[in-house]
Amino acid sequence: MSVKKRLPAPHLLEEGIHFYYEGPLIVFTETYHLLRGYCCGSGCRHCPYRKVRRSGNGSI
Repeated sequence: MSVKKRLPAPHLLEEGIHFYYEGPLIVFTETYHLLRGYCCGSGCRHCPYRKVRRSGNGSI
């Protein structure tokens, strides 16, 4: 039986773990993106999938 990583419900996201504020913007952390499981293609600052995405594969 495999254990899937899952994002917590939006109201359970923790500042400093899943995101942080930069002025009025919310910046998602690498932890958030890893739990999400794929690249959304928006060029996120902490996206761990950017290198993989450039080679044509958006998820690990």
